[in-house]
Amino acid sequence: MALSDSVTTCLSPPVHYVICKLGFEKTDSYDINNILSENGEVYWQAVTEHVCYLKSDQSVDYIESIRSLGPVCESVNLHFKSLTKEQFVIQYALWFRWTNCSELFLEVFDVLQYTQTTEVALCLMKLTSCLERALGDVYLLIGKDCPFLLRDLLASEQLAVVFGQAVMNVLRVFIGSPYGLNLRNVLWHGFASPHEIPAKYCAMLLFLTAGLGQLLQTYLLQTKCILVHRPYVVFVSLEDLDVFPLNHEMLSIAEELVKLSSFVLKTMGENPFGYLCYFFRYADCVILLLPQLEAGLRLLFTTTNNCPNRLLTAEVKFMSKVNYDLMLAKHLDNEELNQLPAVLEEPTMASEFLWDFLNHQEGPRIRDRLSHGEINLEALPREVANQIVAFAITLLCRFSDEDMFAFKEHMVIKPLRNCASCYRSRFHPISRLKKQVLECMKSIHLWPELPTVPEGHVETTKGLEGNAEASTLILMISEIISQLQQHMPQNCYSSDDPISGVLTERLLIALCDMYICTLYSPRPVLEIVALLRKISAQCHQVSEQVIASTELRYKQWMNKTLRSRQRHNYLRMLNSIKFLSPVLRLVLVLITLELVNIHSVCKKNPFDYQQYIKFLKSVLQYTENLVTYTSPEKNKWDETMELTNKTLIKIREICDRKLMLMQLAT
Repeated sequence: MALSDSVTTCLSPPVHYVICKLGFEKTDSYDINNILSENGEVYWQAVTEHVCYLKSDQSVDYIESIRSLGPVCESVNLHFKSLTKEQFVIQYALWFRWTNCSELFLEVFDVLQYTQTTEVALCLMKLTSCLERALGDVYLLIGKDCPFLLRDLLASEQLAVVFGQAVMNVLRVFIGSPYGLNLRNVLWHGFASPHEIPAKYCAMLLFLTAGLGQLLQTYLLQTKCILVHRPYVVFVSLEDLDVFPLNHEMLSIAEELVKLSSFVLKTMGENPFGYLCYFFRYADCVILLLPQLEAGLRLLFTTTNNCPNRLLTAEVKFMSKVNYDLMLAKHLDNEELNQLPAVLEEPTMASEFLWDFLNHQEGPRIRDRLSHGEINLEALPREVANQIVAFAITLLCRFSDEDMFAFKEHMVIKPLRNCASCYRSRFHPISRLKKQVLECMKSIHLWPELPTVPEGHVETTKGLEGNAEASTLILMISEIISQLQQHMPQNCYSSDDPISGVLTERLLIALCDMYICTLYSPRPVLEIVALLRKISAQCHQVSEQVIASTELRYKQWMNKTLRSRQRHNYLRMLNSIKFLSPVLRLVLVLITLELVNIHSVCKKNPFDYQQYIKFLKSVLQYTENLVTYTSPEKNKWDETMELTNKTLIKIREICDRKLMLMQLAT
């Protein structure tokens, strides 16, 4: 890892030239009055005249456009420096309102007065993020599904209708197109260091954003449309995001580790931990840290896989590939095994954490959501920032010199590393299924506590209790449980009672605590997990419906507001749920046992696998019908038990033929 000291840039020579030199080749001064009126109105026609086009196909000539716009950007930067904050607010504040982030753009003006490289880069990342989000809101004035990628958004017909194609071409010179300056991507992906980004480009984007606000106001007045801002992403279940312990002492040590660890590219600029340690600027800390984290991992990736040229890649054909998706993949482009996980001290931990926090659809996807403007920067939860910071600290420790042993074993850092070593995925579909199952079981465990009609109130009615059908149902459940017990962990159930002693929350917790590899799950595994999750979700809905209906009917019974037919139906429900409870618990145990052995089914022959999928789909159909029958609108309890009986017969038959997943594993 000594390579990190020798790296002076992560931009390839052509890209370095485009960003750092091309816009400075024309040295003639440019009169700001050519593109700006005294009251701050942007003369867009004068701006768009600086965009050049290829003679061959009239597409944008990005090289000539950047060269031509260079003096314009410098003039805008100097203009902003000549203004006081009060003058800037009077002339421009109104035109930033459309972004829903006015304060951020005023902050950018403040930073440009001092041209501190790290702060300018930070502001540029935040500016492009908020601008993209605002442009997406404008897109939705006309279009339906907003493009996910900025380049597709800027190239859309919808934005061209609102702002004009020539205006959108100006924007594409700076952001969105891999052929232009591509400022957003080279910063967010950790290719460009802060000192490589000229401040005048940040000033120009600030200027263009105000100009877009002016054009949008005209469009809205003409069309009578109202711009609606999409709500920000709100992080729920913060307990799932709170994994690592982190305190002020750890941050202080991290500041020293940054200076000494070989994981950090020295060219990347200022230490981001200070933003958290001293200023509690959670979003700023994470925004600065994520590109450094990606750059450090890219250095590891290119070194261990012997492809150093990829470290300097920020060109068109590779830009979309040399990122976390590639670095976390099992294989390289050439189908060779990716060596990066093996280099990490805890390969499973590191990869699972990165997948959890950056890639999994149900995870926080922190980098995507920050860079695309989906998160309110003022409200980024402390828990999210702390986890990214804590993970970075573990990497700093891992890739440090041997003479830094004292740092690694420091009493403050060691608990953090110990916690990291046992990290398990929380947002992979397998992990979410485990959580679903346990939540469903908690719901079913509430059934015995539900209010029920006193014995003296119960009239004689035809029910299941004590009849032959009930005995058959109980017998089938017991037979299935006896077949499953050999696959269950010992000491997690009582054999005294074949139903209530086995189908317990304790058993499910023990099964869910078993480690299941989530990395590189093959498609058949994900297909099975998706079906199991649907089954679990339906079971939970049934449980919630039973709880709601029981509580409502009890109140109505006690208040004597039920009609005769409703009273009989209520009593049938009370009888039915006595048997429905063990059935649902059995389904949850089946789901969890199958999950524990999930990788085995994919190794069997395709016929067995397809038969198994058919079986799961039939169980899903059963639970979907249960949701319908137990709904307040239907209340079909006789049909519920008839359907349950048929499904138990099918489950028992499948067990007998050893087509269950746990049988396939033997």
